[in-house]
Amino acid sequence: MLIRIMASRHSAFYSPLLTCIGFLRDEGHEVPYSVLGPQQRSYALLRDREIDIMQSAVSSNWKPREQGIEPLPVHFAQINQRDGFFIAGRQPDTEFQWKKLEGKTLLADHGLQPLVMLKYAIKHNGADWKQIKVIDAGTPDKMEAAFRAGAADYVHLQGPVAAGEVIASVGAAMPPVAFSSLCCARSYQNTEGYRTFLKTYGRAREWVRTAPAEEVAAKEAPFFPGVASETLAAAVKRYQGLGCWEGGIEIPRDLYEQALSVFQSVGAIAWRHSYEEVVG
Repeated sequence: MLIRIMASRHSAFYSPLLTCIGFLRDEGHEVPYSVLGPQQRSYALLRDREIDIMQSAVSSNWKPREQGIEPLPVHFAQINQRDGFFIAGRQPDTEFQWKKLEGKTLLADHGLQPLVMLKYAIKHNGADWKQIKVIDAGTPDKMEAAFRAGAADYVHLQGPVAAGEVIASVGAAMPPVAFSSLCCARSYQNTEGYRTFLKTYGRAREWVRTAPAEEVAAKEAPFFPGVASETLAAAVKRYQGLGCWEGGIEIPRDLYEQALSVFQSVGAIAWRHSYEEVVG
């Protein structure tokens, strides 16, 4: 069976999906995996049936809905219920407080959701965004290179973080939220491919949540060529400890509403979008 999967981002944060792909391939299914390109739009790829399943976020539907774009994908399963970004500094800091960012330079990921969540976490923890010198260096690879070159005091990255010392977790610094999810065209939910994927995904997510981090890292190592096994296992263990993969695969309504509240708090949406219009 062919199940075409694309990710909006590639990271150990999405270990449940990467492991699911491995399980499906082990079962003999053909599962091509790719990462969304700069000029590609996930809703168009799903609408035109160029891919079957997309790793995304419920928030990815909100701006297109405000622009009147239809049809949009349906989000059917949760990947993470916490933000998966970290703040790394140049030295370990066991007494880090968010106000320490004030007056400092921060290389921040400027993707819409990561930036919205970061702004919320900073405000939620008593710091002032306007007092931080925020730099947009582009892609995570470019951010990491800029940090290594001395461009900032801190950097904001998903795991595995190979640059600097991780000193804070955005996800741990704010409430649980519907962060990342899986979506597809509504018509795809009527297919055997969807049912096969969903069954395997539920098994994969539970395994990733409970298995030793070293075993998870070994399973998904082919997705991270050049990343040391210890670094990958450390990232998995950190995400397990944060509780990113707790709960079932359904997208809880309260976490969806919390995501809306986060976006609303920084003026990133025009109105609150109903759960039923996005999740199904």
